[in-house]
Amino acid sequence: MQRFVCEQNIAHFDRLLESAADETLRRTLLKLLALNKRELALLNSQLSGADLLPIAARRRSGDHEGGLTRLWSNFDTSVDPYMLIDSGPGLKIIAINEAYGRATYTNHREVAGKPLFDVLPDNPAIETADGVSNLYNSLRAVAETGQPHALPVQRYDVRDGSAAFIERYWLMINTPLHAADGKLICLLNHIEDITAEVLAN
Repeated sequence: MQRFVCEQNIAHFDRLLESAADETLRRTLLKLLALNKRELALLNSQLSGADLLPIAARRRSGDHEGGLTRLWSNFDTSVDPYMLIDSGPGLKIIAINEAYGRATYTNHREVAGKPLFDVLPDNPAIETADGVSNLYNSLRAVAETGQPHALPVQRYDVRDGSAAFIERYWLMINTPLHAADGKLICLLNHIEDITAEVLAN
């Protein structure tokens, strides 16, 4: 029911935005739209993960370790930031490499097994923050199509060592990782911090 309400609200606010001329009304509608998109993404990620197919029809393979041995050595030592995400309910983090940990102020031991959006929530100080909803939609598209998906420049603030949110802009590519039989093992999230370039312009 909550999912249905969010979907209806999103459609309603989208329609209102099309005809809203008053700037104050537009700002309010944008905040409400972002709030409902975030809530829908969180609901979907908790209930079904990125794969919205019924459980019986899912192509997922539960054998993370066996399917990941081919890339594991490169994953850990890569200078590029990577995160592995289970596409099932909760979108739980399987692993991050050291580069990802440095970029996001996180630690593998502390985040492995936790739901993605518990570790990387939207900045609550920004009412129109859309990092969670945009990342969720990208991961869902990857799980559904089996194809990589690149997000446009995305503001997605992260918490530093003191848990304060700091402004960050990213390029993100999400990629499906498949077993030899074609079943989805997990999702690979690659990020590139372009904050300095964005703020310089």
